[in-house]
Amino acid sequence: MDLSTILLVALAGSVVAPFVVARAGVLGGPLAAVLPAALFAWFFAQIGAVGTAPIVEVVPWVPSLGIDLTFRLDGFSLLFALLITGIGTLVTLYAASYMAEKPAFVRAQFLFYILLFMTAMLATVTADNLVALFVFWEMTSLLSFLLVGFQSEDAKARKAALQSLLVTASGGLALLAGIILIGVEAGTFSIAALVANPAPVLDSPLFPLIVACVLIGAFTKSAQFPFHFWLPNAMKAPTPASAYLHSATMVKLGVYLLARLDPVFAGAPWVGATLVFFGGLTMLIAAVQALRAIELKAVLAYSTVASLGTLVMLIGLDGPVSSVAVVGLILAHALYKATLFFCAGIVIHATHETRLRALGGLAKLLPFTAAATVLASFSMAGLPPFIGFISKEYLFEAKLESSLDTVAVTIGVLVNAVMVAIAGVLALRPFFGRPKKAFHVEHGEQPGMTVGPLLLAVVGVTFGLVPSLVAYALIEPAAIAIHGAPFDVSFKLWHGFTPMLALSGLVVALGAVLAWFWDPIHLAMRRRRAFDEVFLDRGYDLVLGRTLALARWSTNVLQNGDLRVYAAVVSATVTGLLAYGLLAGEGPVLPAIAGEPVRPYLLVVCALIVAGCLVAAAVPSLVSAIVAVGLSGYGLALVFLLNGGPDLALTQFSVETLFVVIVMAVLLKLPIVARSSRTTGERWMDGALAAAFAACILVATLWIAAKPFNPELTEYFAATAVPEGFGRNVVNVILVDFRALDTFGEIAVVAFAALGAWALLRSGGGSRRASKGA
Repeated sequence: MDLSTILLVALAGSVVAPFVVARAGVLGGPLAAVLPAALFAWFFAQIGAVGTAPIVEVVPWVPSLGIDLTFRLDGFSLLFALLITGIGTLVTLYAASYMAEKPAFVRAQFLFYILLFMTAMLATVTADNLVALFVFWEMTSLLSFLLVGFQSEDAKARKAALQSLLVTASGGLALLAGIILIGVEAGTFSIAALVANPAPVLDSPLFPLIVACVLIGAFTKSAQFPFHFWLPNAMKAPTPASAYLHSATMVKLGVYLLARLDPVFAGAPWVGATLVFFGGLTMLIAAVQALRAIELKAVLAYSTVASLGTLVMLIGLDGPVSSVAVVGLILAHALYKATLFFCAGIVIHATHETRLRALGGLAKLLPFTAAATVLASFSMAGLPPFIGFISKEYLFEAKLESSLDTVAVTIGVLVNAVMVAIAGVLALRPFFGRPKKAFHVEHGEQPGMTVGPLLLAVVGVTFGLVPSLVAYALIEPAAIAIHGAPFDVSFKLWHGFTPMLALSGLVVALGAVLAWFWDPIHLAMRRRRAFDEVFLDRGYDLVLGRTLALARWSTNVLQNGDLRVYAAVVSATVTGLLAYGLLAGEGPVLPAIAGEPVRPYLLVVCALIVAGCLVAAAVPSLVSAIVAVGLSGYGLALVFLLNGGPDLALTQFSVETLFVVIVMAVLLKLPIVARSSRTTGERWMDGALAAAFAACILVATLWIAAKPFNPELTEYFAATAVPEGFGRNVVNVILVDFRALDTFGEIAVVAFAALGAWALLRSGGGSRRASKGA
């Protein structure tokens, strides 16, 4: 089974699963988990093949634009695919128990969103074409919006969902601009082709703009400063969605894209320095906010933002070890952070308490949750023998080997010390701390909710004790894939007594001190309201408020209900564009055209047209104006007829007749004579605008007449009308065959206009009958 078929199976399963869940009762969750579990098994089976060479599949999409659905499964995309499907399986089981008391439709709807999101994520990380990647990228944003705002009755959830959509979708627009520029400059949208030959992008004068657009798209997705605020707010989503979207998968898409394009951008050293700056700044802000956070999920959210900042910084560092550190941290973070979110959901679900300081003494009530939390927290703290310790070792090694070692190491020590403190508080306070009140556990530890965190926690310990299980199968292929060239990859637990070990010890010591004095530090940080002004979403609220105010102002000015203003704006815009095009062209404004013999009958017809226009503009009677406009239309039909266009003339005659009849019928319900509402100045402005437009049309017509006639299109239609259109009337063949969609559109316009006219002209019999009945 090829990769595209697997994605189609995932899509079809996402659509079918809700119907299964809605009708299967308690078995709905396990049955829905079969789909991600089967996908995980398929991707797991590809480890050996991907270790040899990437799996590439090309599905034509828009070949004329160089766009195709190229799917590429290499070490890096395989790592993400296994995380997406593996954690997705556990999320599906967890969600079934978490929402067991909800109606069947609600459970089915939530699992539908989750599985559809899984499919979009798989398509994103396996897409090699940047345009296809963008399409799936935006699908994850839309599905994230639906999941964050799933509890639509909560106003805060609705606001958080809208905020996440506006931020990520705005960044998506910037990313689309960057992708288009890459395609224009490099002549390809293939990531593999760009990595193989980055010179066209690097040498382009638009390279800084390309980088800026891509960084904005990646930063909004991965919650990097100044877009860091939306991720903690998105914790209003149900816990299964938080564990899946905002810690293990979706928020890493920005990191994924930056890592993919790092071999392309690495040729410009300033790009790496930019990533180090923004990643480090995001780490510091997230660490400060984590110390100030009150709710359990908020603390986890800010620690996630700090980890994402760490990943962005690592991508910006030079040296191959940074690739190993990126891959190791992605794997370790997904395991321990998904576990912690699962456990937080169990605690909140059982106690209905979200504040970290209010929790305590839960180890006896929730023993399995306590065990999973302790294991995951130790991995998050970077203690041996957990996989988090190995990833931290390579993190510090990458920073020490980089040219930006001083800044990177300093920020890394400070922020990781805060992460150790958070891990200690999360592991000890809710379960082994002194309880502030007596808790009555309603639901307890349901198997569907505890199997996921326990399994992930044990896997984190196992990978730490036996790193060879993932070193050669996952870490090495993924690190080589994002580095862009083969190198010797090392991923082991013990490196000896090294500077990295010393830094890890320093981090643990500082973290222990912070954890010991957590309460006074937390209270002192909470009192500093300046952090709320700088680090929260006040800037977002300000920008959104000003944007809405601008929209209201522009609506009041431009959409004021005056049709004359609308017509004037459109006419002025068209006239300005025409005038600019005529004046910007080469040569004189008025072209020299060959003279033609004077045809008196055409002069008479043109005089009738002009007379009709003048009368329509001057008379106060609406009936007289309509008749005058009809006179001009009939005169134009005569021009068509006298110049060899009988079909156009017949069409014009029909249109003018219908126009006069319909409008006259409408006017029967309106005053026949009405005083003009236009002032003298406005009428002069209307006349000037009309004269300017007429002058532009005159000059444009002269230029058209001056250009030599190109018969290629005419000859093509004449030659192909019979063999391809099977018709001898060339005009009919053009309308019905060559311009079929255009003609269909015109027919639709006429049909809609006829429906509108019928609605205006139909008698009010229904209303009168209703009145008589009353």
